[in-house]
Amino acid sequence: MDSDEDTVPAGTFPSFMTEGKLLCQRGEYDKALACFNNALKLREGDKHCLVARSKCYLKLGDTENALKYAEASLKDDKTFYKGLYQKAETLYTMGDFEFALVFYHRGYRLRPELAKFSLGIEKSQEAIVNCIGSPSSVKLENKEDLCFISRQAEKLQIKLTKDQKWTRKQKPARNPKTERQLLGELYADKVYLEQLIKDKDLMASSTKQGIKVADLVLSGISYLEARSEFWRQQKPIYARVRERKLRQQRRVRDRKRRQSEVGRYVVKSMEDIDMLLTGGSPEESCKKAEHVLKTVQGWSDDEVPNKNELIGNLHSCIGNAQLEMGWTEAALQSHQMDLELARQNDLPDAISRALDNIGRIYARIGKFQQAIDTWEEKIPMAKSSLEKTWLFHEIGRCYLELDKAEAAQNYGQKSLQSADEEGDAEWQLHATVLVAEAQVKLKDYQPAIKNFEKALEKAKLFHDEAAEKAIINALDAVSKSFMEELNKKREEVAAHSLPDDDRSSENTEDSEDREREGGEQSTEAREDEEPEEDQRNDEEQGTAEEGGNEEGKETASGGGEEGREDE
Repeated sequence: MDSDEDTVPAGTFPSFMTEGKLLCQRGEYDKALACFNNALKLREGDKHCLVARSKCYLKLGDTENALKYAEASLKDDKTFYKGLYQKAETLYTMGDFEFALVFYHRGYRLRPELAKFSLGIEKSQEAIVNCIGSPSSVKLENKEDLCFISRQAEKLQIKLTKDQKWTRKQKPARNPKTERQLLGELYADKVYLEQLIKDKDLMASSTKQGIKVADLVLSGISYLEARSEFWRQQKPIYARVRERKLRQQRRVRDRKRRQSEVGRYVVKSMEDIDMLLTGGSPEESCKKAEHVLKTVQGWSDDEVPNKNELIGNLHSCIGNAQLEMGWTEAALQSHQMDLELARQNDLPDAISRALDNIGRIYARIGKFQQAIDTWEEKIPMAKSSLEKTWLFHEIGRCYLELDKAEAAQNYGQKSLQSADEEGDAEWQLHATVLVAEAQVKLKDYQPAIKNFEKALEKAKLFHDEAAEKAIINALDAVSKSFMEELNKKREEVAAHSLPDDDRSSENTEDSEDREREGGEQSTEAREDEEPEEDQRNDEEQGTAEEGGNEEGKETASGGGEEGREDE
């Protein structure tokens, strides 16, 4: 039968590696070693698996095996940076700071962007300084076999003698707080062993194997002191690194906590400002917004990442409250400050908001052209059909106020089109009314009547009695104007068709008058010469005049009857 070591495990190399890494993260290094062993059976000599195995041994305190597998990972690839780092870490843990420094430097030359190599160099140099003084004489070269510092001593086995005991007793007492920091959890064991020394009877006794209890206790204490000294050598760099990390973590944590507090304060304040304004208390809303604005301006950019955007929003809130109070000039100034901040910080939404509010103020104070200019700048920024509907309607309303009915009609039709796209019946009503009013201004009465009728139908759907009444009144007015225009046109048509007969009768009467005047003049001229003929002529002229008058009367009466028939 094959031994357990030769048995091929059931599984895959990636699965064993993944499981081993998870177990390492949980601190179960013995189980992780088993996984890595199985992985090596499937893929012998894998350098990543060898490094992982070395890490497990190092965590378990087996530095010899840790160094063995770290070196094995570099067997075929001397430039494998993970193997170099693992070997350097193992040597450092073993106290071979000089060799550790060599491999940290090798790794740094290969991968200078990795901070762990530079950190390793720093901590190794400091450990060497703590042990033997300044390493200024150390010169690192690219030669792999160059050993620039020999080991200071081999590892000493802890063998206590009376002299050693006396030396230990003569050592100055360390600060308990410092030892606690250096030993960590082992500090309690040291305290316990030191308490045992005080028990003289126990110290005089021996174990079954003949070993004195005092030697065992003192050996344990010496070991802990040696570990304390070892960690003291390493602690400066670790302390600085750890302290730096702690400070960074503290700063990040404090910043996040501060930002969270600031965020809650801002959200609550903005809600209060809005509630006061909508609740009919614009003065209180304005005061609250001004107080929050002053507070925010005193904060740093780290505390409020979107500080400028928030300041602009507060100016907008102040402007809205001022407008409600009737302070139009102050409101206009506040919204212009909002617009300036938005443009400086390239905030499209804030720019659109500010232009909207500025246009409203201009419209309210009767500066309709300024309102139009402002809102037309906002048109490209409108994001929805509903926003365009409102915008086109307001611009059209301003044009109507300026008696530019054609432009008002165009914008009204644009507003109606956007309202149709959005499917908003209420804005369809408003846009239809605007178009109708513009058509009334243009004296285009028939389309205006049709649009008012459409608007009336929509108003009835909403059961808006006020709108219905207003539309009915407008419809009556435009209908009356339409009838007046029709009557006027009829009169003009009649005036152009009837005067032909009237002009013929008038021409006949004029000719008769001219003949009569001519006859009288000729009679007077012949009066002295032929009295008798004059008398006859007078009689004939009188007869002719009577006939002419009767003829004129008949013509006039005939024309009048024809006129009545035409009417």
